[in-house]
Formats: sequence, C-alpha cells, structure tokens
Amino acid sequence: MAASKKAVLGPLVGAVDQGTSSTRFLVFNSKTAELLSHHQVEIKQEFPREGWVEQDPKEILHSVYECIEKTCEKLGQLNIDISNIKAIGVSNQRETTVVWDRITGEPLYNAVAAPVSPGPSVPVAVVPSGSSVPAAGTSSVWLDLRTQSTVESLSKRIPGNNNFVKSKTGLPLSTYFSAVKLRWLLDNVRKVQKAVEEKRALFGTIDSWLIWSLTGGVNGGVHCTDVTNASRTMLFNIHSLEWDKQLCEFFGIPMEILPNVRSSSEIYGLMKAGALEGVPISGCLGDQSAALVGQMCFQIGQAKNTYGTGCFLLCNTGHKCVFSDHGLLTTVAYKLGRDKPVYYALEGSVAIAGAVIRWLRDNLGIIKTSEEIEKLAKEVGTSYGCYFVPAFSGLYAPYWEPSARGIICGLTQFTNKCHIAFAALEAVCFQTREILDAMNRDCGIPLSHLQVDGGMTSNKILMQLQADILYIPVVKPSMPETTALGAAMAAGAAEGVGVWSLEPEDLSAVTMERFEPQINAEESEIRYSTWKKAVMKSMGWVTTQSPESEYILLLPRLIPST
Repeated sequence: MAASKKAVLGPLVGAVDQGTSSTRFLVFNSKTAELLSHHQVEIKQEFPREGWVEQDPKEILHSVYECIEKTCEKLGQLNIDISNIKAIGVSNQRETTVVWDRITGEPLYNAVAAPVSPGPSVPVAVVPSGSSVPAAGTSSVWLDLRTQSTVESLSKRIPGNNNFVKSKTGLPLSTYFSAVKLRWLLDNVRKVQKAVEEKRALFGTIDSWLIWSLTGGVNGGVHCTDVTNASRTMLFNIHSLEWDKQLCEFFGIPMEILPNVRSSSEIYGLMKAGALEGVPISGCLGDQSAALVGQMCFQIGQAKNTYGTGCFLLCNTGHKCVFSDHGLLTTVAYKLGRDKPVYYALEGSVAIAGAVIRWLRDNLGIIKTSEEIEKLAKEVGTSYGCYFVPAFSGLYAPYWEPSARGIICGLTQFTNKCHIAFAALEAVCFQTREILDAMNRDCGIPLSHLQVDGGMTSNKILMQLQADILYIPVVKPSMPETTALGAAMAAGAAEGVGVWSLEPEDLSAVTMERFEPQINAEESEIRYSTWKKAVMKSMGWVTTQSPESEYILLLPRLIPST
C-alpha cells in the first residue's frame, strides 16, 4: 500500500517561504500542485532604538534548517520518501538588507528591514525605545525609519532630473528599498566599513543570504540573487537587467559586494547540509512575484492582490516596462529561465489593510480577535453611511499625501461598533479599487477579474465587498499558499530539474472560489464616490513642520508603557 502511494506521488518540490514574521518550508506534488506537508517557525523582530526594526540573519537561517528538518520528519510519518524531493525554491520578504563576512560567514550587522510602504516618505509613529513589539496599528518589520535622513541628503544631489532613479529602476527614491539601507550601514557601522575596505563584505537581500549559506557558505557558497529581488534594491537597471554603474556611484556602493543576478528559475547550487543535502536550489522570487506566479498570472493584464498587514497588488504588463503617472511602482515580475524573456509588473500597495483590524482590536477594543470582525459586520450587513479612512500615517498610492490622518465620518446616533467594523472592511476594498483604477489608467488594460490571496481572504464578507466595490468577480484559490507554490513552480521548472511544466495546457486546474458582484453598478459607483469624498476630508490635518505632527511622532514616548 505504502509503495503504491509513493509511486503515485511522483516528483516533489520544496519551497522556503521566508516572511517578515515567520519562516516556512512546504512540499508540493509537482504533478497536481497539492500541498503535502509543511512546518512553520516564528521569527523575532528587534527594536534596538525608536523607529528601528531589525532581524537576526542567523536566526532566520536556523529557522530555515529547522523547517526543512521538521517537514521531512512529517513526510516520513506520512510514508513519503524525501528522496522524491527534486528541487527547492526560495521566496522571501523583499528589500530587507543583509551584509555579511565572506571569510567567517558571520553577519556584520542585523538584517535591516523595510519601512511601512514603498514610495515617497510619510511621517510614521515611532516605536518606543526598548519595545519588543511595534506600536498598535503599525506594520511591524516594514517600519524601519532610520534611513530618512539618508534619503533627504541623497535627494539633494540627484543628478540631472528627478527621474534619474525612477527611469532606471522603476522606483522612487525612498527609505523602503535596499540601497539606502546599505548606504546607512556603510555610513554608520564600523564593522561593515572595515569589511568593505578589506574586501570581505558581501551584500544581499534575504534570498542571497539564504542561498549563499545553504549552498556552502564560506565553503563555496553561491552569492546570487534573482531579477525580482534585484529590482527592489534601487541599484538594478530593469531595462538592461544588470547592476547599474551610475546608480552604484550615486549611492556610493562598491559593485564587488553585490550578488550575481540570475533568472528566477535555474539551478543556483546544491544544498550542502541537512536532510535534503544534494538537492538543487533552483527557484528564487521575491514574495509578491512568487504569489503572482503561484496565482498563474502569466497573461498580460492579469492581476493578484495579497491581503495581509497591508495589500500588495501586482498586474502583469508583459515584456513592456509601464511607468506610472499615478504613484505606482514598476518592477520585474519574473524571468522563468536563463534564456526566457523577462516579464514586468505594475505594483501598488495599500499600507493599512489587516492593520486596521488590529487597530480596532488593540486600540479601540471593539473586538477581541481579528476573526470577530466578520461576525460584527455580518450583524448589520451595511456601514449605514459610515466611512473609515485609515490614513494613520498619511495616504499612500495613488495620493502620496503625508498631511492626511485617519478619520471616521458619516456617523449618526444610530451608528454602532458593527457599522464601524463594516466600514473598516470596506476601507480595505475601496483602497484596493483606487490602486486598480490607477493601474487601469497607467496601462489601459481593464481587469476582467481579480485574483486574491493572503490571510484576510478567509473573511467571506470582505471578499464579497471587494467584488461589489470593484464591480468585477474576485477569484480565490482553495489552496491559499500561493507564494510558496510560485517558488516551487519556478524551482521545479528549472532547466536540469524539469519536473514541473509551466505550459498552459499542463498547469493543474486549481479549485477556485468565485465572488460575483451582488449590487448594481450605480450603487457601486455611489459608494465609491462617497469614499473619495471622505478621503478628501482626511487631507491637510498636519504638515511635517506643524506642532501637531511633532506631537504625533512623539506620542509613543509620552504614553507610559503598561
């Protein structure tokens, strides 16, 4: 019986999914895309000073080994032979920056995380000194603010025109991306400076650190990254698909510390230790690109939205770089093979999605668990004209308005906590519509449906609201692990592995749950236009120079810890 089960399974592919709060290892059947087993380990975040967020690169690496070992043990208990695992893919939190010593293999500083949302800088409440958790309503590992002054000094000396960085990278000059964090490390950490002077330093995002370590580290580890992660450093030319000499000179980054840039699907090296020693690592994608692949958004105009602390919406624009006039980013979507063409995407992010639910729980106390919001919203089935704009730290894409602050408006004596809960869910959907509208204007491809994933998609009311507010169907895969699936698909399809076909006729039919709009188009438009009116009311509350702004930034220091 067991032997026949093994025979039926065929080749398996593993995926490391290294996120901001946890690491996971998942194993898929390459013929059916079925998830067979997985293991997850939580990752600590460190807050050494106000506004600083760091993670220990060694803890991240150990968590990967632990997840691999534990998953292999679980497969053994299921009578599945781990020798069937033919490849491993890596998906990772993007932009987080690591510098390490190639001689000792030791990190030269903690991994420096990315701030709240990509794009022009916006004032954000800082984290109280010595805290082990972020302030309520903030976005944990995305919140690092230390590079603000670095960005300000760099912006003063942009050569030529302000498009110098964006025209090459698709990105605005921002605290979010790796180049400014690396510049900060070179300016402020003596160990990093010394290692660079002595030609011992290596730089990478989390994927580079993991692949180098897993393929041998000091004993021949492969120092590489893929095009999707490279495109988020602000040092990578997304047209030539190479590190850009002018950008490296502008940021003062020595090119010899940068990883080799490879495609998202090729054999980088072999695992050198652990239960899967000898298995090739052959897929690598930044998490949002991995989700795009896992959702099989291979056609121009297909888009996916990942609902987490924030939302990340990516739309495949094909072989063409589309530059946004509406505050969106241009990024590399994937390049699935050394000789395969590159695909690009437009990306928009909603800073406050799941974070607004946490705010209702932690700050207002109207729910005890995040799951309760669905129950409250269901009780009333409407916001009763109440609108909630969660601009806690300004408005992001497509407005980029730092003077905005959160407002709840349209209140009457009849309004209760259920209506506010409903309005909070609607806010996530309205913000997503604003990003989608911007994408439609930029690339002129109206969406026929939106593919969704992420933790919040288990909320059926949210999904129905999203369909109603977009007035297009919302499609959710029954297997939610799309990010890991994308990394596994890239790894299994790599030349020299060849166990996962990405040909359209071979892709497994994934079971989908579909939410169709249930209101008429006119009602959808009225609700959306009222939301826009609420957004306008949220603007102009503070300026960066005003005493109110300083007070907001100081607030966590003024509130005694409990």
